[in-house]
Amino acid sequence: MSAIALYARATAGFDERVAHAVAVLQSAATEHAGRIVQATSLGAEDMVITDLIARHALPIAVATLETGQLHAETVALIPRIEQRYGLAVEVFKPAQESVIHFVKTHGDKAMYESIDLRKQCCAIRKLEPLARMLAGASAWVTGLRREQSDTRAVVPFSEPDDKGRIKFNPLADWSWADVWHYIATHDVPFNPLHDEFMPSIGCAPCTRAIAVGEPFRAGRWWWEDEKAKECGLHVKDAPVSANSEIGAPR
Repeated sequence: MSAIALYARATAGFDERVAHAVAVLQSAATEHAGRIVQATSLGAEDMVITDLIARHALPIAVATLETGQLHAETVALIPRIEQRYGLAVEVFKPAQESVIHFVKTHGDKAMYESIDLRKQCCAIRKLEPLARMLAGASAWVTGLRREQSDTRAVVPFSEPDDKGRIKFNPLADWSWADVWHYIATHDVPFNPLHDEFMPSIGCAPCTRAIAVGEPFRAGRWWWEDEKAKECGLHVKDAPVSANSEIGAPR
């Protein structure tokens, strides 16, 4: 069954939530003119945000992290965005020497061996490139939603990050049904892996399909304790050095 058929539902207040998300983005773009970027994961929520940016001609740059471990289906969305919306997507990759050193030292399956090693891998492949992506920016936009997990249940529409930038979460109050109703209504491109019961998609070794009744992010780092399921991108004070370990999320 397709993700649209499975999840898309029109619910009360949808139009108001869309209008509010647009207002958040418009205000953010005005307040941080020339210094704001959408850090897209290329997931369903972020594809909605990219569509809103393009649909309303908002001056918000679009960028993504290509970790070197993404599914081919995820990477294929980059040219689709550029072709569909006429937007350039800036791609940030990890430092190759850091990746080579990590794999040579710990092996290509290190993420399964310990939380510390998995988070070192995330630091190299995600946090260090993110730091470069956001260098010079005063604000960034994410697809975080309160419904995604218990650790995200109080996500605000905007919040300061640990570097003094403002992080905007325009879909904070959207449901999963809202996301897919918007995608269906506006024919937004999306990752076909969502049709294979992968609501949350990250690097290929760290993503699996979920079963009926499992939490939204159960398919991410499924071998770890539920409280550890963040890579550090949305954890304040997470170190970005390719050689440092990431502390437990708060």
